[in-house]
Amino acid sequence: MMTKINTSAYMPTNLDVVNAGENRVRISAYPFESGFGITLAHPLRRLLYSSTVGFAPTSVKIEGVTHEFDSMRGMFEDVAHFIINLKSIRFKIKDLSTSRVTANYSFKGTKEIKGVDLMNDELDIVTPDIHLASINEDAELNFTVVIEKGIGYVPSEIIREQINDGFIALDAFFTPVKRAIYDIENILVEDNPDYEKVIFTIETDGQISPVDAFKHSLKAMYSQMSVFNNVLEADVISQDADGIDSKFASLLQKISDLNLSVRSFNSLDKAQIKYVAEIALLSEHELKDLKNLGKKSFDEIKSIMEEIGFPVGTISTEIAEVLRKKITELKANKE
Repeated sequence: MMTKINTSAYMPTNLDVVNAGENRVRISAYPFESGFGITLAHPLRRLLYSSTVGFAPTSVKIEGVTHEFDSMRGMFEDVAHFIINLKSIRFKIKDLSTSRVTANYSFKGTKEIKGVDLMNDELDIVTPDIHLASINEDAELNFTVVIEKGIGYVPSEIIREQINDGFIALDAFFTPVKRAIYDIENILVEDNPDYEKVIFTIETDGQISPVDAFKHSLKAMYSQMSVFNNVLEADVISQDADGIDSKFASLLQKISDLNLSVRSFNSLDKAQIKYVAEIALLSEHELKDLKNLGKKSFDEIKSIMEEIGFPVGTISTEIAEVLRKKITELKANKE
């Protein structure tokens, strides 16, 4: 049997999303060409952990406490243990447009304080049963917590540089993704067993759904890769040490090199247009509006620009910026 020679990569067509438990989902996509599965899966897994937005306490101020190794009368836990418990509680700012909330709490008398007790008008608690502290009948516990929105992990050393006096900086674990793994299985396509199926298993802490976390990681990947979009332009400018490559040398010619009729040349010259690139940067409407430029001259200039491969009004925004800088440099050097 003759081996088929492909001219393009096989495009995966199947996507399955299955609920695998509370805040847990399994996402499968297939079939991928051999080797394509890990090429896509590995960076997506990294982005799930590093780019998914979450919420975390970044600092705390406890009345009567001066540092994290202190203790407080009437509270069973010492301050260090209290902070460990506080960092285990997963907050969620209700207004997603808000990036920071400062919450004040006051507890008095015998009580076991849990995550649910920290819920208020601005904050939800997605781990309501986590224990924070136990206080006795003589205790009064007053504290303030700053909750912020962020990604990844930020150590207390960095947070300490931006907190107010009296607050204790906390290590901030923002990522809401508890677990993100992928498996790659072989799958049969047209008698070829070497195609691949990518299976993601994603679990979050409840601040965000696992499907939304996956969507955010995809957006982050697309956003990071968008820097290469200019490569897809049909008329990409390739930069070198001199600023522009030889493909665009014709644009840096003077208009006197175009062998224009006297009438056309004079119209451009009076408009202070000295270089071919300046014509390429004009729209057809702008070219028509040049003073004393008649229809014959317009048609002549338009035809010449098409011949050299840069029709009027077709230069992309990114390339236009580079050309304008180069023209400014050329004119400045002539002065």
